[in-house]
Amino acid sequence: MDIRQLKYFVAIVDCGSLSKAAEQLCVAQPSLSQQVAGLEAELKATLLLRSHQGVQPTEAGRALYLRARDVLRQMAQIPLAVRVNGTESGQVAIGLPTSVAVVFALPMFEYVRHHYLGIRLQIVEGMSGYLAELMANGRLDMAILFRESETRGVSVHPLFEEHLFVFGQIDGIGPAQDVPLRRLANVPMVLPSAANGLRVLIERAFARAGVDPEIVADVDSLPTMLAIARQGEAVTIVSSDAFGRNTADQHLIHRLVDPEISRPVGLCVPNALPTSAASLAIQKVVTRLVAELVESRVWSGVLHRNDAGTRQT
Repeated sequence: MDIRQLKYFVAIVDCGSLSKAAEQLCVAQPSLSQQVAGLEAELKATLLLRSHQGVQPTEAGRALYLRARDVLRQMAQIPLAVRVNGTESGQVAIGLPTSVAVVFALPMFEYVRHHYLGIRLQIVEGMSGYLAELMANGRLDMAILFRESETRGVSVHPLFEEHLFVFGQIDGIGPAQDVPLRRLANVPMVLPSAANGLRVLIERAFARAGVDPEIVADVDSLPTMLAIARQGEAVTIVSSDAFGRNTADQHLIHRLVDPEISRPVGLCVPNALPTSAASLAIQKVVTRLVAELVESRVWSGVLHRNDAGTRQT
């Protein structure tokens, strides 16, 4: 077993296809198949399940994938560790939901760039469910997700609680005017799909209020939901800073009230594998920067929460 075999195997699992992995690696597909066969022979286990839809790792393959990614990451960190000996160094991958990335990605990049020259930051933006999956697969060192309680294999450090806002045009509601939840009855809405945590939270709030939401489309893309709402065909419900700093959108932003809907946000870190010094440094950066952005009101519409769970405005 060598590094090249591990690199090829990880690429195959990531791509879900031998042909796509071969194209990405610029390697002939038969050569990839031979490498996998060599691994399976050496480990005496079937690593991949092949079908017309592509390939999926077996249980043994998944175990190898997680270890292989860890090995490849450590190999990639060696040059940085040598160049910046004695300081935090290496690559750290963090997942940010789009609504969080709008506010937080740039300040975090700038801070790390100026204070941790040995750390190469990898920022992955996406829907929270996708980020949780990447973290479970060992592809992220941490992620900011909408949760406050720990789950198996994941530690959660509370960051803040954010309020939800209605985005779009509503007949009879003026610019930036508060919107009672019952006022959304019979108003067309676009929301994330049913498995999304935000969708579940919204539907529970509507159920408690005795209101049936009129959902006209399931859209797992924040930019697309906002674009639809701007056209006036429907409204959406999103977090406070999902709109970015576009002042042209201010008249479409309405605070949702009676009742308000909020959700906890925490820094989630897998605890199954050892944590590097670089990863610990980024965890501290996240905690510190979030507090500063909230207290300076750059991050609006949220309440800061310390690790004891108390709220701070």
